[in-house]
Amino acid sequence: MERWNNSGRSPQEWMSQTCHHVIRDLQKYGICVLDNFMGKERAESIHRSVLNMYHSGVFVEGKTVGINNVDSPDLTKNVRNDQIAWVDGSENHCKDIAHLIATVDTIIVNSVQNMIESGRLEKRVIGGRTKAMISCYPGNGSYYVKHVDNPNRDGRFLTTTYYVNKDWNTKIDGGMLRVFPQGWSNKVLDIEPILDRVVFFWSDRRNPHEVQPSFRTRSAITFWYMDAKEREEAKTIRQSS
Repeated sequence: MERWNNSGRSPQEWMSQTCHHVIRDLQKYGICVLDNFMGKERAESIHRSVLNMYHSGVFVEGKTVGINNVDSPDLTKNVRNDQIAWVDGSENHCKDIAHLIATVDTIIVNSVQNMIESGRLEKRVIGGRTKAMISCYPGNGSYYVKHVDNPNRDGRFLTTTYYVNKDWNTKIDGGMLRVFPQGWSNKVLDIEPILDRVVFFWSDRRNPHEVQPSFRTRSAITFWYMDAKEREEAKTIRQSS
């Protein structure tokens, strides 16, 4: 898979070629990795914003779908050790995070529509997305075990993760994202969580993944795009149970 560098293009060329790469790689591999996504200045601004939020005490322990996180906190910690905060970009000092979200929104809407119109993706309506989840692994070997974001059709169909880790050295700092793509004949894809890298992948069982132990604070911003029909079906099932 090509690790594409987005620098040195006009805004129009950048958007067109970004959508082209997202469409191609999601169709071919089920996952797409792009580097230098926001540019050095914005990436470092986002990095500072995330660290300032993390040190301000607004983060809480990450929760796990399918586990009673209140009654079984130790079980949750056996699955994931990160701390999280949800933002929509309107918060103080989140201007560049808002720009990140808006940029990805445009890419996803254009790319998904193109794939539907060309018959490369089943027809679907994007029913919005989640807020952005900022996650920080506090080092000390913190991790997230192998899992699927949406194993039970809760509506999430596409995951976007943007990394904000400056001067990251995976050999020392750990924290690799390891993906186990379905149909790759027992091969894995290791993705270093370096500053200004963004990863797109299908949220269902096609892409089990894990965060390997981190030995330094490791941060990412993740949000999920929703399939409107599947989301409504999930809400109906939840309300009737």
